[in-house]
Amino acid sequence: MEIFPAVDVLRGMCVQLVQGERSSATVYGSPRENAERWIRCGARNLHVVNLDGAFSTSSENVKVIRDVVAETDVFVQVGGGIRSIADARGWLDAGVDRIIVSTFATKEPKALRVLADEFGSERIMAGVDARAGEIAVSGWQETAGDYIAWAQLFEQFGAGSLLYTNVDVEGLQAGIAQEPVRELIDAVSVPVVVAGGVSSTADVAALRQLGAAGCVLGSALYSGKIHLEEALKEAYES
Repeated sequence: MEIFPAVDVLRGMCVQLVQGERSSATVYGSPRENAERWIRCGARNLHVVNLDGAFSTSSENVKVIRDVVAETDVFVQVGGGIRSIADARGWLDAGVDRIIVSTFATKEPKALRVLADEFGSERIMAGVDARAGEIAVSGWQETAGDYIAWAQLFEQFGAGSLLYTNVDVEGLQAGIAQEPVRELIDAVSVPVVVAGGVSSTADVAALRQLGAAGCVLGSALYSGKIHLEEALKEAYES
């Protein structure tokens, strides 16, 4: 199972939010410095989110994120504010290894097929952000139906993997909810990376046992509740 330290970018800075609320942002310095920090600790993947893009315009933070991609030699997946095929192409052409398409995928699922045919399905990840069993869109401000049904549709239209984020526990540092993860993994055949609530090596172990392809470490990593080296050992050596 792979580990993805989060590098969430808001107004050019690396931050962590609680359940997606901008007002809850804690600032942790520059995105590049944090990316390099996690790489020094052994990370071989990064999960980068353009939070300004998720909330408003996709052009925010482009240079900052491109610098992270250009100056690191690990696998980088990027999401946030991808609202068109042109947005997606821009990131993929810039060297991002995999893009995460969320709200746009619910509005135009066929775009997943276009992108998968052009770039390869392995570079196209669909975001399944869920609140109370429904997919959450538009910066998690709205819901749009059963998350399992959407996940299956995304797979049908060409997504090579899924990012499942449980909004109900995201940022709370109180552990994962296993049952929704199990239900999703059982319902699809593509790899599922899990975000939201991963706060201990026990959570990492549980996700590995459930068959998750990876997990994102966010708030608990930045607060020191979970240590990257321990999470990597649990994911790679157990």
